Amino acid sequence: MTEEPPGGRRGNPGKDDPREWHGHRIITGVDLGKVFAPTDQQELVRRARRRRRLHNSVVAFLAVLVVLAAVLAQGLSMGWVRLPEAAVPRTPAGPVDDCPAGPFPYLDPGTITVNVYNSTASPGLAGTVGSELDARGFRVADVGNSSVNRVGMGALIVAGPSGFASAYTLQQQMPGTEFVRDDRTDASVDVVIGSAFTELQPAEQAAAAGPGDLTCHATSTTPPAGR
Repeated sequence: MTEEPPGGRRGNPGKDDPREWHGHRIITGVDLGKVFAPTDQQELVRRARRRRRLHNSVVAFLAVLVVLAAVLAQGLSMGWVRLPEAAVPRTPAGPVDDCPAGPFPYLDPGTITVNVYNSTASPGLAGTVGSELDARGFRVADVGNSSVNRVGMGALIVAGPSGFASAYTLQQQMPGTEFVRDDRTDASVDVVIGSAFTELQPAEQAAAAGPGDLTCHATSTTPPAGR
């Protein structure tokens, strides 16, 4: 009998062990997995990084929402952003030609609470007029938008019986306006700015006004004298 050489049959290498070829071991996927398998510490590090990325994304998203909310709130307060039916004057109790009988005194602006609404497509108009009235001493309470806008309207002055004198005082600041009576019980006044509005009366001229009647129909669209 022929004696086989040590280490197996050299004439047929690899037949005894399919993972060997010509005396060399073949590296399989299982072997690679054992060598390069991630340790528990590596997996923990990866998970921590994923959590940090998720946390940072959530914080960034919330920060963007806060900024957008702040911009929207500022836009609404200044009249840059218009929402339909955001503020509509109270329904008049009677026809416009039911004009209250005067004369009414010119009041100290510091005693008058006024709400200013923009019914035009010009953003920020209510905020601008509100700031000008505030500079003249009026107590500006609310600034917003309104859907009421009559053709050729300069501005509506809306008040109840307790606010007739306040409405008259405001009309001296805004010539060409139209008074509308409603059923409110306090002395506050709403100013609804229309597309024909130009500017306030010069402060000195308005302050020099004496007692007078309310204007319940706009009689002139002529812009007031420049400041």
